[in-house]
Amino acid sequence: MALNTIDSSKTKKIKVADMFGIDSSLTVEGFAEKNEFVPDIDETYQFDKETTEVLLAGFENNLRILVQGYHGTGKSTHIEQVAARLNWPCFRLNLDGHISRLDLVGRDAIVIEKGKQITTFREGILPWALQQPMVLVLDEYDAGRPEVMFVIQRLLEKEGVLALPEQNRIIQPHPKFRLFGTSNTVGLGDATGLYHGTHQLNQAQMDRWNMVARLNYLPENKEVDIVLAKATELHNRRDLVEKMVRLAGLTRTGFMAGDIATVMSPRTVIMWAENAEILGDIYESYRLTFINRADVEDEETLNEYFQRVFGTTKGLVL
Repeated sequence: MALNTIDSSKTKKIKVADMFGIDSSLTVEGFAEKNEFVPDIDETYQFDKETTEVLLAGFENNLRILVQGYHGTGKSTHIEQVAARLNWPCFRLNLDGHISRLDLVGRDAIVIEKGKQITTFREGILPWALQQPMVLVLDEYDAGRPEVMFVIQRLLEKEGVLALPEQNRIIQPHPKFRLFGTSNTVGLGDATGLYHGTHQLNQAQMDRWNMVARLNYLPENKEVDIVLAKATELHNRRDLVEKMVRLAGLTRTGFMAGDIATVMSPRTVIMWAENAEILGDIYESYRLTFINRADVEDEETLNEYFQRVFGTTKGLVL
């Protein structure tokens, strides 16, 4: 995997209050240059103060940070948007059931060199990322396979190195390598049945995370601001967007209580608003954006939420 390496000696000081829009007197270090792995900045992104300060502490002090929260709270996006403003390369790795130890560490591969077939070792994701000024985000950390998790365990130590037995080689991390994770649970398993595929994690691994931040959904007024910034055609319909966000809040409460199996994330609210602009119908856009992707058994409850907020399911046009 090619990477135009950042000159990690070229750094700059960034005032947190100015860059992230939160009340803070902190100054942090970022890179003066960017490359293709630096995420794009979302100017409309709303930062949670506590989570942002924890993440910045991770960047500044090389701490291993795990961000835990319900689906749709923006855990991975939060890390990406901090990295974007620091010009810090970022790579997200989803630890689903298809990621194997060989994907992480590397494997032998047959290549053609000077017209001949030869066997060579191709590094996996971990040795590639470890040697870069890069933040590696382990998404869905609580869904990783056991053999994968044991490969990662050593990296969770502050000066964690990676051993490649296949090559009799030890890889030292780049001084600007950072490791973050996201999870729906805190490694104790899922007793609610809401997150199939998550596992109870080895507590020796959980003990290696320096900090665990819990990210909740944004306050309604901030979420309304985000939706209005994205769905510009509704800029003069704040009252309508407030109702849409209120309905999303009902789905989240119902999801946490186990009443429904699908939750409306802020991203879904934005899509609902954009579809409402196209269709000109509030309920029809709600149905096509959210209800049709939910469990059939939840349809009645979702219609009830709409009725509770809007008072009707018919005749609501822009």
